[in-house]
Amino acid sequence: MPDSCRNRIRRSFARAAAGYDAAAALPREIAARMLERLDYVKIQPTRVVDLGCGTGNALVALGERYPRAEIIGVDACEAMLRVARGQRSRLRWTLPFLRGPRCASWLAADARALPLPDAAAGLVWSNLMLHWPADPLAVLREAHRVLQTGGLLTFSTLGPDTLKELRASFSDGYEHTLRFVDMHDYGDMLIACGFAGPVMDAERLTVTYPSLKALFDELRRSGSICAAPGRRRGLMGRRTWRTMCEAYEKRRVEGRLPASFEVLYGHAWKVEPWKIADGRSVIRFVSS
Repeated sequence: MPDSCRNRIRRSFARAAAGYDAAAALPREIAARMLERLDYVKIQPTRVVDLGCGTGNALVALGERYPRAEIIGVDACEAMLRVARGQRSRLRWTLPFLRGPRCASWLAADARALPLPDAAAGLVWSNLMLHWPADPLAVLREAHRVLQTGGLLTFSTLGPDTLKELRASFSDGYEHTLRFVDMHDYGDMLIACGFAGPVMDAERLTVTYPSLKALFDELRRSGSICAAPGRRRGLMGRRTWRTMCEAYEKRRVEGRLPASFEVLYGHAWKVEPWKIADGRSVIRFVSS
C-alpha cells in the first residue's frame, strides 16, 4: 500500500478518535467474543501485546484476565493512543476498583515494524486490525517475531462478505470498500510465517440501520474509509449516488437496511523452528 494510502487511513482514525467509542459497538462485541475464546486457552503470559489497540477498550479486560502481565497497546494512530491514556486516567479516579492492567504502556508504531525485541510477548492480541494493511503477511511475520516460543497469536479481522450489500449497490466500476482477504488465505499466511496449528473460523453478522445516512455516519465516526487502489479519486456525481441509494433501498427488510460483516477469527502458536534462515531443516535429538 502506498504511503499516501496509509497516511489517509491514519488521518481518518485521527479525526475519529475523540468520538470513536460511541461508534465502536461492533469492535466491542467482537472483542467480547474473542475473550470468550480465551477461556479455552491455558496460558499465563508475562507480557501481552494488543496490536491495533485503538482507544484501548480491550486493555482493561486483558489486564483482568492476566493480572500479572504487562499489557502493551500498539497503534499507528497517536490520536487513538491519547484517548486510550485519557480513559485509563479517568478509570483510576472514578473506578478505583477497576483500574485495568497492573502495568500498561502504549506504543505508536507500524505493525510491520514493532519497536519490541524478539520473543518479547507471550500473547499477541489483535481485534479488527489486519484488514487495514495492504500486506497482512508482513504484520503476521512481525507478530511471530515478537512472540516467545510457546506464545499465542489470536486475532479477528473482516472477510470478503463484509459490506457486500454496499458493493453490489454501486455500478460505477470503482472500489467502494477495502479488499478483504479470504479466511483460507490467512491460514496459508500463518503457516508461511512459521506458526503451528492455525485455526480459522468465520461468522456472519448483520447490522441493520434505519437509513443509509445512519450506516455511513457510523462508518465515518469509526474511522472506516475506503483506501483501495481502485477507489474513486474525485467527487461522486449525483446520478451515481442516487442510483446506488435506489439499489440499496431495495434491500430494506421490515423498515431497516442490512449491512453484512463477515468476521474471521484466527489463532496459532509459535513453536520451535523446523527450518533455519538459509532454508535447512532443523532435526532435534533428545537423549533418553
